[in-house]
Amino acid sequence: MLHAARLLEIESGKILAPGEVLVEGDRIVEAGAEVKRPEGAEVIDLGDSTLMPGLIDAHVHLFLHPGAEDLQTVEESVPQRTILATLAARDDLVAGFTAERDMGTEGAGSADTALRNAINQGLIPGPRLRVSGNAVDILGGHEDAIRYNPAQHIFSNATYANNAAELVTVIRQQFKEGADFIKIYETGPDSIRDGRLSMPYQYTEAELRAAVEEAARVGRHVGVHATGEPGTLYAARAGVASIDHANQLSDETMRLMREKGIFAVPTFTIMEYFAQHAASPAQAAREQKMIDLHIEEFHKQLAAGVPMAVGSDVGPFPHGTQAREFVLMVKNGMTPLAALQAGLLNGAKLLGWQDRIGALKPGYWADIIAVPGNPLDDISVLEKVSFVMRDGVIYRR
Repeated sequence: MLHAARLLEIESGKILAPGEVLVEGDRIVEAGAEVKRPEGAEVIDLGDSTLMPGLIDAHVHLFLHPGAEDLQTVEESVPQRTILATLAARDDLVAGFTAERDMGTEGAGSADTALRNAINQGLIPGPRLRVSGNAVDILGGHEDAIRYNPAQHIFSNATYANNAAELVTVIRQQFKEGADFIKIYETGPDSIRDGRLSMPYQYTEAELRAAVEEAARVGRHVGVHATGEPGTLYAARAGVASIDHANQLSDETMRLMREKGIFAVPTFTIMEYFAQHAASPAQAAREQKMIDLHIEEFHKQLAAGVPMAVGSDVGPFPHGTQAREFVLMVKNGMTPLAALQAGLLNGAKLLGWQDRIGALKPGYWADIIAVPGNPLDDISVLEKVSFVMRDGVIYRR
């Protein structure tokens, strides 16, 4: 049994004092201000902390690390990147992230299937994972290595699919190799023109709909990298599960996302990191301009009622530091409770585990963390996780 000064009841937004959770095996039996104490039960007193559900990051790249992204995917072998991914998974878990959605291995194929399975089998520590394998892209698209000498035949970091028929073929192959969902690049590359974001779309609405329907045929979904119009509108009309980055959305796109329950995943942390680590002052200024535009659009999205989930795009910045995303979502306009509900309740739904994670409720998996202080008063306490349990196993204490 876990005991602490407080417990966050995420659905109601209440802080209970004190807080207790009774765990048996890998499940929560009871949670509240006071729970029954079976004879012989071990009591772990976590002192002046708040018990809450394990954090969820709906946009990670376990197969990336800080440094030149294009070079690491060329210079490092898939076995080397897989070893690094196991370390990244451990770092994310001990930082309190007990569930994640891996949004593409960036050229490592279905290696994330092996990583997920090893975690599930208890061979290595890590979050429970939903994985997509390689992302899907067009020839010369967002992740294609178009800056290199074409004669070198450098592979894209994504898998090519140039029309609806090829999308269906690639999706079937991804599922055969163990993917839980499909990640598609729908826009890119981005630029700023006359103070507005500009980004070409990659797939038509009909092509995206073919992908969504093929995934739905086997009960799965599609998430897209899409930063602006018209690609985001095509994605919303096609019925994707999430629009990741979502820098700029039209009124019609926001309406459709609200009506269909399509999540926006803002990924502020990666933008902040790129601005802080830009190669030149000019590049830093460009990155900051992108951030300013994104924040302005984020305010519009919140006002329009667009559903939000929390995803950091961790990988290009250090794994285990992505609780910063919650801090930035609050800084940029959300209340701490709204950000936490987006991360936990909406994140659980996006990962397809809405009846298993994201709340401290009887029957849910015992994915539990403790943080100092009250996260509703200071969201940054999520960056100071002091206790981590996943599936009833303690990984940090």
